[in-house]
Amino acid sequence: QVQVVESGGGLAQAGGSLRLSCAASGIISTINTMGWHRQAPGKQRELVARISRGGATNYAESIKGRFTISRDNAKNTVYLQMNSLIPEDSAVYYCNVLTMYKNYWGQGTQVTVSS
Repeated sequence: QVQVVESGGGLAQAGGSLRLSCAASGIISTINTMGWHRQAPGKQRELVARISRGGATNYAESIKGRFTISRDNAKNTVYLQMNSLIPEDSAVYYCNVLTMYKNYWGQGTQVTVSS
């Protein structure tokens, strides 16, 4: 069956780094865009970054210059390198995988940044 599994979340201090990974398996169709969204308590889920199959990227303004998204098409895996973390980055981070036919979500991984 289809699985979208995130890993790498946890606790970091302000100014620190974390690297999130998301592996998709069981998806028969070609995976187009892969991305990361986040949702903080009491807030709407928002796009953090996304990357096309060809490597084109989009970033939210709030994380530009601090986060980098990358992917390994052979492994159906997307990464999010998060540097210079601030407390406002604390949220549940969700991986998103788009094919031509469906939109898949992971279960989310918690990122907490302490000041």
